[in-house]
Amino acid sequence: MSVLTKESKAAILATAHLKTESVEVPEWGDGVTVLVSEMSGIARDAFFLKKGAGKVPISESQADLLLATVVDESGALVLDESDVAGLRAQGAIAMDRIAAVAVRLNGMGPTAVEDAVKNSAAAPSGDLPSDSASTSESQ
Repeated sequence: MSVLTKESKAAILATAHLKTESVEVPEWGDGVTVLVSEMSGIARDAFFLKKGAGKVPISESQADLLLATVVDESGALVLDESDVAGLRAQGAIAMDRIAAVAVRLNGMGPTAVEDAVKNSAAAPSGDLPSDSASTSESQ
């Protein structure tokens, strides 16, 4: 196991470490594959800020999610705002399939927050004895 140090952080922070996954979309043509990426923290912030404006149709929300996550082989975003109407006109099955991968890769499922809390609670921090109250519990 390699622990982050002041010496190693520059190399780690110099490159984004985003997971990607290929999704076959036969509805869009023979052999069409979409590459879906995990969002950076900045991209995720922008996505949720845009969604904070109120309720939006599912197709618009999915289109916005694809704008933030569909990339080419170099990791560059493929879609932009001019593609939203065209994406919304696509079949729901294809959009659902791609969006489901984007949701999973980005930890955005309905139980994502609960799962993260469980995982962090189960992982030992190593900085407090097990019988000590945590900082958040004492406040």
